[in-house]
Amino acid sequence: MAIKLYKGDLPADADFGSQVAVDTETMGLNPFRDKLCLVQLSSGDGNAVLVQLDRDTYDAPNLKRLMENPDVLKIFHYARFDIAAMKRWLGVETAPVYCTKIASRLVRTYTDRHGLKDLVREMLGIDMSKQQQSSDWGTPVLSDAQKKYAASDVLYLHELKIRLDQMLKREGRTDLARKCFDFLPTRAALDLAGWGDTDIFAHS
Repeated sequence: MAIKLYKGDLPADADFGSQVAVDTETMGLNPFRDKLCLVQLSSGDGNAVLVQLDRDTYDAPNLKRLMENPDVLKIFHYARFDIAAMKRWLGVETAPVYCTKIASRLVRTYTDRHGLKDLVREMLGIDMSKQQQSSDWGTPVLSDAQKKYAASDVLYLHELKIRLDQMLKREGRTDLARKCFDFLPTRAALDLAGWGDTDIFAHS
């Protein structure tokens, strides 16, 4: 596995093909308070690119262009949070998207374990380390352990998508999943607008 770290933005000629795995690291779980620090990317080739953002300017036109490119599918695990964080701090409308967590919930109805670590273990037979999950991502210099952890969160998403797509097709839920994915930018906008903990579709 090769890990490339860029400060501030992607190079202008960065090419991830038609599908890119994406994850983010922030200072916490409140998108209003906790700044976006890092965006991880992978084209599915076993390598990862990390973009350590300038948290004063968030001037990253190449990264923003990629997130809004309608011809590139962005694959996430729990896309709702990442999309909201990038909308809040980068000002982008990330689309189109695919979420392995939503796909898992739609087809792995035999379990309530839908975390990335659980998915990767069951579907790919790989044990992931989550030791650096609670880590200071705002530090100017990332440790090797932080870089390795950040990269691991995008390395398996392409393969998970293939496996989950097979299950979605088998269970007749591909179209339902696609509609859920298409709604995610709106779900993130609702979170940012103050309806994060409210089910607006509920009867009462």
